[in-house]
Amino acid sequence: MPLPIRVARAPDGALHYAIPCRPEQIPAVSPVALSLAWDAARDAAAAEHWGPHRTLLFQDGPAMALADADAACWAEAVDRMAGLETLSGLSLCLRLLALVDLLARARWMRGLYAISAEGIELHPALLTAAATEGLDAAGRFDETGMKRLLSHRIAGTPADRGDKAG
Repeated sequence: MPLPIRVARAPDGALHYAIPCRPEQIPAVSPVALSLAWDAARDAAAAEHWGPHRTLLFQDGPAMALADADAACWAEAVDRMAGLETLSGLSLCLRLLALVDLLARARWMRGLYAISAEGIELHPALLTAAATEGLDAAGRFDETGMKRLLSHRIAGTPADRGDKAG
């Protein structure tokens, strides 16, 4: 049974989460769940459901403040959808925020998503990678590792295409 995440509300309304592991130990999620979390977060932002500030206190690790209005909004959406008091809900939130961070800093990813008036469409390989790859100690994706992984998934290795070696 996974250890629980303890949640406390500060007098100012901020939420503090005592998380029984480090960011790098956060479990994988399904790509479908991550896609649904993305949609929920986008909808929450459009409806201006900003949510409280949150502080994530990791065991033997860093504290992560979700005080930015956008991060607080997206965290609120995931909390409503999956519950941030669970490791799976917390993982959805962190992976969603890490994906946004990666999209903002990795120009090479531009071919893996399309932005339109209806929103953003993410390549399935990108969703799978963001759902399953590990986070670093700061709760981010390693850009080099993601680039290597995605270049193999997009190009298709012989095993991916069903080719036989030999």
